[in-house]
Amino acid sequence: MKKIAIIGAGISGLYLANIFKQNSDFKVLLFEKNEEINLDDGYGVQLSNNSVKLLNYIGFDQLDNSQKFFPDNLDFYSIDNPDKICDLNISKFNSANNKYTTIKRSSLIKFLISKISKDDIFYGHNISKIDLQEDQIELSFSNEYSGKFDYLIIADGVFSKSSSLISNSKNSLKFNNSVAIRGTINRDKIEKINFQNISLFLGANFHYVIYPTSENEDLNFIGILRKNLNKDRLKNYQQFNSSDFVDEIVSEIPPTYNQIIHKLDNLKCFPVFITDEILHLNNKNIFTVGDAFFAFPPSFAQGASQSIEGSHELFQNFSINETEKYFPRRLQKTKMVNKRSKFNQFAFHLSNPLFVLTRNLIMKRLVKNEKFLENYLGKIYDN
Repeated sequence: MKKIAIIGAGISGLYLANIFKQNSDFKVLLFEKNEEINLDDGYGVQLSNNSVKLLNYIGFDQLDNSQKFFPDNLDFYSIDNPDKICDLNISKFNSANNKYTTIKRSSLIKFLISKISKDDIFYGHNISKIDLQEDQIELSFSNEYSGKFDYLIIADGVFSKSSSLISNSKNSLKFNNSVAIRGTINRDKIEKINFQNISLFLGANFHYVIYPTSENEDLNFIGILRKNLNKDRLKNYQQFNSSDFVDEIVSEIPPTYNQIIHKLDNLKCFPVFITDEILHLNNKNIFTVGDAFFAFPPSFAQGASQSIEGSHELFQNFSINETEKYFPRRLQKTKMVNKRSKFNQFAFHLSNPLFVLTRNLIMKRLVKNEKFLENYLGKIYDN
């Protein structure tokens, strides 16, 4: 039996630990640097049917539907105009068991953790050294625990410490010149949107999305504001947890845009980092998944879905002993999603009135064009 170490108990690491239970040829241990995983209610994630299909392999379809929501459409609005621009039927890609789903991130994490033996998750294990030996990989942690493994899967997020410990293999991150604004909003505080759908509001250098994660609870809010931060500020990540930073961001949103911000609860702001170049490890026994593999601009709602999809691809390659094919296949899909993510953010943030009018007219046509939808969304949503 081959031993696999997974570093990071986020969505990708937890999914891998679950799916590997289906192959008795491997023993998986999961290492998480925190003493526990934060399971507060928190914010939402969107799961397109490409990832729901894979989650169903480990019993996601058995999770009570009261913890999920199945939106029918994506409704487009202008922040400056209450009238809807158009709507996109995202449910057209659904099948009977694989439906576009929104859910609280905490509910998804709880589901993933519930299926893993407590003996297979090691909390409070902060990786400190990776020793690449001839046939094995020895891992050392700051609590003096160490162990030898046949394979290492790095799933510790966009600021992957594990990647930085491997010589000449630091992930190339870039500040996306934007800040994410997260929060929740009570349904009674917002009008003129359909609570059965995802609502996307477009504005000059700013867009936001509102969607339900269950039938009756508060709505999830995520906004992206274009903003420059100098290198010195970006080095001090702790400042972004302060109320002063939140106040700074809110003050920079034009008054006509920030009315929604003052209605939010649990407000948090943080800079958005994306991957500039994809890390290719020159070791046949070490792999990256999730944000450690690639961090996308947050404008296509594929972060969680691609974490799950990439993890499943890696598992399949392990199962047929073709792990060397994982990187080129994942690279192809990643480039496709990344291009769409970048284009979306550009289109969402247009400010010139003529360009905005042209964009809106084009959108009205494209959301009804079956050939376009199959190419732009179908290639992503259908595995």
